[in-house]
Amino acid sequence: MKILVVGASGRVGGKLVEQLLNDNHQVVGTTRQDKQLFDNDNYSQLDLDLTASKNEIQKQMDDDIEAIYFVAGSGGKNILEVDLHGAVKTMQAAEDKGIKRYIMLSSVFSLDTSKWDAPAIAELKDYYIGKHYADNWLVNDSKLDYTIVQSGALKERDGTGKIAVNTEEAGENAIEDVAATLAAVLTADNAIKKVFHMQNGNTDIKEAVANL
Repeated sequence: MKILVVGASGRVGGKLVEQLLNDNHQVVGTTRQDKQLFDNDNYSQLDLDLTASKNEIQKQMDDDIEAIYFVAGSGGKNILEVDLHGAVKTMQAAEDKGIKRYIMLSSVFSLDTSKWDAPAIAELKDYYIGKHYADNWLVNDSKLDYTIVQSGALKERDGTGKIAVNTEEAGENAIEDVAATLAAVLTADNAIKKVFHMQNGNTDIKEAVANL
């Protein structure tokens, strides 16, 4: 499958690209960096500006892309233009090009504003507002075959290959496990039109995805 990964140079994006290449997919990664991120015959790179117009973004997407991952983020520096509007423009471009499969990396409880009083979330309120409306657009205003994976706090530690899904706590996630979960939902038909929260747990990732 030929896959566009928006945000390939990020912490999750890099691990995701590695996983997809290991699964023998053809990957087009987007980054604003000049350096080639991966030395692999199945990898190519695109300097995609998420602040550009929807039409400019669409022109840069290959016609044979079969799925899109949105794992980009502004790091809090340009939330409206990148995390919100940039994401929506990639959704609109995907629809215009007839790309159906769209997988979004989001944040735990992004759609549940009743949980936003928690201190860790309250500190990131602007980011949460951006993710909330981007996720809402994907669910309610697009016709894409979406999956939204909501992760808790990202941690730089070894993955376990095991997660918990839709718990009451925000939890933490090894970055490797988030990437593995994103890769696992790609071809899982039962994950289409699903939004779920993940954190470290005791269930094998493939089993957890199969039971969504």
